[in-house]
Order: sequence, then structure tokens, then C-alpha cells
Amino acid sequence: MNNPFSGVGVALVTPFKKDMSIDFDALRKLVQLQILGGTNFLVVQGTTGESPTLSQEEKMEILKTVIDENSGKLKVVYGLGGNNTHAIGELLKSFSFNSKVDGILSVSPYYNKPTQNGIIEHFKYISSCTELPIILYNVPGRTGSNMLAETTLKLADIPNIVAIKEASGNMDQIMEIIRLRKPDFGVISGDDAITMPLIAAGADGVISVVANAFPEKFSQMVNASISGDLDSARKEHYDLLAITRMFFEEGNPGGVKAALSKRNIMEEFMRLPLIPVSEKLRERILKETELILSGKQ
Repeated sequence: MNNPFSGVGVALVTPFKKDMSIDFDALRKLVQLQILGGTNFLVVQGTTGESPTLSQEEKMEILKTVIDENSGKLKVVYGLGGNNTHAIGELLKSFSFNSKVDGILSVSPYYNKPTQNGIIEHFKYISSCTELPIILYNVPGRTGSNMLAETTLKLADIPNIVAIKEASGNMDQIMEIIRLRKPDFGVISGDDAITMPLIAAGADGVISVVANAFPEKFSQMVNASISGDLDSARKEHYDLLAITRMFFEEGNPGGVKAALSKRNIMEEFMRLPLIPVSEKLRERILKETELILSGKQ
């Protein structure tokens, strides 16, 4: 199975109303922003979607809404992972959207800190529970364990494991995967700030937070990087670098929700334990957002 995911994927945020119910109208507006902004695929219920605070029923309603609003225009990837291997497998076996979803993003098990062999056995099992393409997700800062390049390359031999979202921030590790991977295995950046240099080194794209708010400009950067127009790519990269840092300064997705409020897509509400960014940071984000949208950087 070849990797079908490249270019710009967006880890969609989950909009909330003041009463903390899901704002489905805002979610539809966000999907339209991505369709018009040049995004290549949508990721539903990644970390940026505040998935730990949502019930399984809410997750399914969000997925149904995204699929409906997208109307087949962009590929859709659903985030489904965890540290209970059997439970994830059962969810995959009972998943009712196989014909409407193009792939699964599955995070390496968190909190219980498995060995590398444990990680391999985990993904072997869940890959046997679905025929959908699987994107591995390595994010040591959240999981508490790093999936080594050697582990990723072993998992790449499983037919329906087609790519990895690499968010370790370890350039040596990611380049080792790129250097030794088989030709049809994708390497996708999980860090907005290093996406341009990773694509220049051979990565295939990104699953982005920043592109929620700026799909137009982020897509231009990624497309220029992929085509080898590094002068244009560098300009867009550095235009977005300040806002990228701001978005993660007080944790994700508070920063990007502030920018999306400036674009009149949604409010900034978040479910506890996450809270909106501080007023001082919010002012900086809104000012930088205005500069980006006006093209005045």
C-alpha cells in the first residue's frame, strides 16, 4: 500500500460554545476555510482537536460533520490511538466510517511507556484490525517515550502502515527514517516550525496546527518546498515563524484558536484542563494575525 498522504494536512481544532458544547457551525466554517485555502487532507481528532476531553459520541458527531461539510473534496484522516491496545483494536473493528475515511492517525502508546518491542507489537495488532492506511504518530513530548527510527522502519514493513507523523523534533532521527525508508513510505512533519527544512531534506509534508488559521500561506510554503522553490519557501517559512512560536508559547490549541477568532471562524473557548491564552499573548497573536492577513510582514 502506497502512502496517499502528502502536502498539507491540518489537525483540525474543535470549536466550543460558551457552554462548552461543540460549535458545529464553526466547525463547518473551519472545514470550508481549509478547502478554499489549499489544504490537502483533514485530520479529525488529533491532539489539537482536544480529543481527551471529548466523549466517543462527540468524536463521532465531529467526524460526521467534517465528512458532510467536506463532501469528498479533501482526504479525511481520523485520529484513533491510545495505550489500551485491545480497546483501540475493538474500536477499529467496529469503526463505521471505513468507506468515508481515507486513513487513521494513531499515536504511539502514552503514559505506560512500552519498550520499542512493545510499540512494535502494539501497532502490529491494531494494523490487523483495519484495512485502512495507518499513519504512525511519534510525539515523545506527550507520550513519554520515543519511537526510534529503527522501530519506525520495522513497522513500515507492515502493508497498511503507510507513513509516520514525526514530532520528536529530532532532526537526526527523522533524517535517518527518510534515508532508510522504502520508497512508498511517507514521512510527515509533526512540527510546524521545522516543516520547510524537513521537506527540503526529503519529507513529504506536514500535519499542521498553524494551517488551521493560515491555510493559504502555509500551503504556499509547503508547495514551494516540495517543488524545490526554496527561495519562496523560505520567505513563507520566516513570515510564519513568529506566529508559530506564539501558538505554542502557552500550549496548543489556545494560540491558534485566538487567531481563528480574529478570522471570525470561532470563539476561543476550550475545555478544562486547557484554558485560553493569557491576554498579553492574545494581543500579540491578534496583532501578528492581522499583519499576516494583510500581507504586511
